[in-house]
Amino acid sequence: MIAGPPGRDNPGAEQATIAVALGAHRDPFHRAGNGAEEVSVTNLARRVAESHGFQNFILGVILVTAVIVGLETSETLVERYGGLFELVDLVVQTVFVGEIVIRLLAHWPGIGRFFRDGWNVFDLAVVAASLLPQAGAFAMVARLMRVTRLISVFPELRLIVSTMLRSIPSMGHILMMLGLLLYVYGILGFYLFREQDPERWGTLGAALLTLFQMLTLEGWVEVQTAVLGEFPFAWVYFASFVFVAVFVVVNLFIAVVLNNLESVKLELQAGQAGEDRRNPHHAVLEAIEEVQARLEELERRLREQPMAEPRP
Repeated sequence: MIAGPPGRDNPGAEQATIAVALGAHRDPFHRAGNGAEEVSVTNLARRVAESHGFQNFILGVILVTAVIVGLETSETLVERYGGLFELVDLVVQTVFVGEIVIRLLAHWPGIGRFFRDGWNVFDLAVVAASLLPQAGAFAMVARLMRVTRLISVFPELRLIVSTMLRSIPSMGHILMMLGLLLYVYGILGFYLFREQDPERWGTLGAALLTLFQMLTLEGWVEVQTAVLGEFPFAWVYFASFVFVAVFVVVNLFIAVVLNNLESVKLELQAGQAGEDRRNPHHAVLEAIEEVQARLEELERRLREQPMAEPRP
């Protein structure tokens, strides 16, 4: 007898289809071949690189590196445990090299995809710098660069750094506007207050430094009080500068950062969606998600139905 298509008339075939789909979801790198599982080195490296255990292990190694770098600032500890610190440093370096090798194998044979990600290039550069002959300050800089790998481990930190880099071009025009305001108010303050408060307003450089300090809202009341006796309307100068330069221009910086933060989030989501579509098992995963949603809906309906009273 020829088995019919999976559906209501053939529930056994439908269950078998779901079972196969679930099996493929649990082991997307499974390949049927004489009943044996064939796992290539690339697939194995990809599994290891994407596993949470491996990523948490690398995070722990980076944290150990940060602690060791801090302990090495103590001459007493270096004298007592200098050999132990060197051994730990060697182990850490070996782990980082092994991690890079695993991640490179996970991208094989499309090794170019590894270098298209800027954070992968950053990690590779940090590890490569640690392998160079080290002496003096360069050795300490190379060790400190390992600590900065914490940024590449946490997606939230990567998002913040990407937002900052994206915001630099937009901030250029705001910096030009802020510089113009400082220059205009600096010259005006020089001519108005140089005799009453020569320490803060005696030269254009001192006036600019005073205005830059006022941007932080630190001590601007004292600066105003020093000249308010001779110029009763000096409050107009200081109030206008605080309002325009601090509450307007500085808040523009925040607006630019928030706007670029949303743009980076959307780009990351679009990139993740593109990677999911390129996944050869994307169709299977979508089918499994649909089955799971239907099962959850059926379970919810069963809970909502009142329990039938037992017949006497």
